[in-house]
Amino acid sequence: MFHIFLHFLVPAIVAVVFYRKILLKAWLIMMATMAVDLDHLLAVPIYDPNRCSIGFHPLHSYYAIAVYVILLFFPKTRIVGIGLVIHMILDYIDCFM
Repeated sequence: MFHIFLHFLVPAIVAVVFYRKILLKAWLIMMATMAVDLDHLLAVPIYDPNRCSIGFHPLHSYYAIAVYVILLFFPKTRIVGIGLVIHMILDYIDCFM
């Protein structure tokens, strides 16, 4: 549960610190990037508490993560990239818990 809570809290902190003028919009965009977890529906079983998402699910692959990092370099896609990179970092940390 704490892992899921962090997926809401960390983007909120980033939105407050870096996007104060568009706080709600930035946070909602970052929340929309949670849709990246739809690739979990392709796995059998769908949920495995001992499975590391990074490198296992298609949208959590190293190639996908490289694309998410590239999004950070373009102003129009930066908030989406931030949301996706935050998501991947949190999922990566979860692999060690």
